Amino acid sequence: MSNSLNVDIGTITADNVEQLKKINQACLLIAYAPSFYTDLVAKNSKDGTPLEVRQNLNKFAYWNGFAVGAICCKIEGIKDSPGRKRIYIMTLATLAPYRNRSIGSTLLSSILTYIQEHNTDAALKDVDEIMLHVQTSNEDAIRFYEKFGFEKGELVEGYYKRIDPPDCFVLSKKLR
Repeated sequence: MSNSLNVDIGTITADNVEQLKKINQACLLIAYAPSFYTDLVAKNSKDGTPLEVRQNLNKFAYWNGFAVGAICCKIEGIKDSPGRKRIYIMTLATLAPYRNRSIGSTLLSSILTYIQEHNTDAALKDVDEIMLHVQTSNEDAIRFYEKFGFEKGELVEGYYKRIDPPDCFVLSKKLR
């Protein structure tokens, strides 16, 4: 018998962004500034990414009408590749009672599917990869992302300022 739950994927908006804040506070070791949340749902983004695209890169997982998980991503430039971009996974969190039920997989799959289906759209046409930072001790997360084809790359020492260990790996997946 499968432990997976059927969840609905929904949009993070100004009306429900407080739910995201509560999920992140309950699940993540890092506290995010209020600007993290307001920037997610702002009509105009600092980087010019259209609201519709941002809404498709930031999602809730709902089970029985309750938000039980969320993923937040953004488009950013690649330093050494002018004109090229990547998707950066800022957060992926599932409330503890709902873990190991495929919710994180469903959220990540929804983002990967969106990118694949819209890779010729103006905002995504130059996106070459998706990446994130994962604490070196978080072996479960590393295995999770590797199942989706992410590869462990650079070790970044001292990336985290207030958690131990402070080091992380860069995990990335080529999209083209």
